[in-house]
Amino acid sequence: MRKLLKNLIGDRAFYRMVMAITLPIMLQNFITNLVSMLDNLMVGALGTEPMSGVSIVNQLIFIFNLAIFGAFGGVGIFTAQFHGKGDAEGIRHTLRYKLILAIGLFTAALAVFLSAGDTLIGLFLHDADATGDIAATLGFAKEYLAVMLFGLLPFALSQIMTSTLRETGETVLPMVTSTVAVVTNCVFNYLLIFGKLGFPVLGVVGAAAATVLSRYVELAVVLVVVFLRRAKYPFFSGIFRGFRIPGELVWQITVKGMPLLVNELFWSVGMSLLSMGYSLHGLSVVAGYSMSSTITNLFGIAFMSLGVSIGIIVGRELGAGRFAQAVDWDRKLIAFAVAVSVVIGGAVFAGAELIPSLYNTNELSKTYAAYFIRVSACLMPVQSFANAAYFTLRSGGKTVITFFFDGAFAACIQVPAVFLLYLCGLSVWWVFPMVQGLDILKDVLGFVLLKKKTWVQNIVA
Repeated sequence: MRKLLKNLIGDRAFYRMVMAITLPIMLQNFITNLVSMLDNLMVGALGTEPMSGVSIVNQLIFIFNLAIFGAFGGVGIFTAQFHGKGDAEGIRHTLRYKLILAIGLFTAALAVFLSAGDTLIGLFLHDADATGDIAATLGFAKEYLAVMLFGLLPFALSQIMTSTLRETGETVLPMVTSTVAVVTNCVFNYLLIFGKLGFPVLGVVGAAAATVLSRYVELAVVLVVVFLRRAKYPFFSGIFRGFRIPGELVWQITVKGMPLLVNELFWSVGMSLLSMGYSLHGLSVVAGYSMSSTITNLFGIAFMSLGVSIGIIVGRELGAGRFAQAVDWDRKLIAFAVAVSVVIGGAVFAGAELIPSLYNTNELSKTYAAYFIRVSACLMPVQSFANAAYFTLRSGGKTVITFFFDGAFAACIQVPAVFLLYLCGLSVWWVFPMVQGLDILKDVLGFVLLKKKTWVQNIVA
């Protein structure tokens, strides 16, 4: 037992190092998700149809956001290892690659939303429980989407900067810029949704306008701070000077990184299809799922942030060639993440009915939300291990494996399950825990892959 504890628990210096990296990420995500919950509450005050319409559009925007995260995450594997190696020029090359990806993904997303936005929204609208107005929900969703499109590009550009900062060990500045953005979002949501302090009453359009404004504020803040502190971040200087990326590196990033882009696309599309599958049970389920997702995302940021830290810490050690330490720290980080999720899951389960009671929606939606929250709380340790395994495999460049482990699993196993169970006549009370519980299979696969240690490699040597 003593040997087991020694293998799973680090010393004080270890946890100080971990928390120095994790706490800013955690605080940033907590503030973002807290404001997201407040936004959800404010839109929810307008009624079930506005909240459902906004929730549907956010599911679609979520695909673009995850595509950005996945694309930059693939490049970020190289950024983290170049940082461990002390190669500033290598980091500049990864920045250039991210910029090209951002422009390409923005152009593709804009084309899809402009040409097929209404059709995509309509896929989520099913009045199986006769508790909502389909036409009104569609109208609110279209109004919200029309404004949200203006925020896609600044979001992508700000992520280029903040993701690179995190991958090079700077987690405080991204936290600060994100905090400024979410506070801006929250304040202007209040002003524009309800027409306070002389502002017009814009409802869901106001919610979208506040979000778009916050995107531009975040981009402006990070650009200004990086410029003022350019001596501290030398890899940002000279990005556009001889805008060139070595062909060999382009190939390496593409081979290693593109599976992560495809993975995030598959995963985000899979999550949207899951939401669509749950929506077959009625608009009240859409509203309940929106409330529960907002709340579980808020409290799940602890172990999710630890997963990001695993990618940074383990990636740095692998890039520096300290393989034994990378394996040891990874094992202890995973144990810590799972332990944290057990504590948080218990607290979320106990307070499952508190937040839904604050929403201005029908009682059935609140009942669904509380149930979904309890199920998700029970599965937090399962999701925590799967998340940690994913970032471990990714840190060592095993991006093809992570694609099958994460995105393909969601799209090819969980999505068919949600629709098949619906066709079998099962109610959402059974469908939700059965589909979400499939993550247990990911834990088994993740454990096997971690034990093999094929991820222990330096990909920038």
